[in-house]
Amino acid sequence: MGNEQAKLSPEDLRELEQSTYFDKRELQKWFREFMKDCPSGSLSKDDFIRIYQQFFPDGDPSQFASHVFKKFDTNSDGCISFKEFIVALSITSKGSLDEKLDWAFSLYDLDGDGFISSTEMLSITTSIYEMVGNLFFLPKDEDTPQKLVNKIFSQMDKDKDGRLTRQEFKEGSKMDTLIVQALSIDYNQNQKLENK
Repeated sequence: MGNEQAKLSPEDLRELEQSTYFDKRELQKWFREFMKDCPSGSLSKDDFIRIYQQFFPDGDPSQFASHVFKKFDTNSDGCISFKEFIVALSITSKGSLDEKLDWAFSLYDLDGDGFISSTEMLSITTSIYEMVGNLFFLPKDEDTPQKLVNKIFSQMDKDKDGRLTRQEFKEGSKMDTLIVQALSIDYNQNQKLENK
């Protein structure tokens, strides 16, 4: 996609209608908002982190936002194009529970080897704790990232090999009502990107 595009080309629009859960009208609206907030046609990592900072002003979302940015930036060029943004948004906001869990699994699988190690889980969990700060009261067995990782692995790592397969992660997540509820939220499709 060109950086200064004022609207989606018919080809891009058709491709995105087929590869996302958004219809033509929604795609055009999201594109206008994206271009208004990202006139260059792409979203930098620094801008992405700034957006997260607006939502989590009392914590430090930089590490978690960096992990999510890497997941959105599918071609690893250091910026998020509209296409990358809308495809990820489609899955995370309108996808099925299984699609959302697949997306979450790949977020936690930092090295892309098809497993989530306790080190990877700890990295993501620590970044989440840093992001939310002291917004939530946590039970004693989850009040540190390490305790939470230990609890997750004791519940999900069925074969006790120290790593979670995609199946273990998805089955374990489906057994946790809080995870299911969080992933079942339908995000408002009219929500704008926050101004940077």
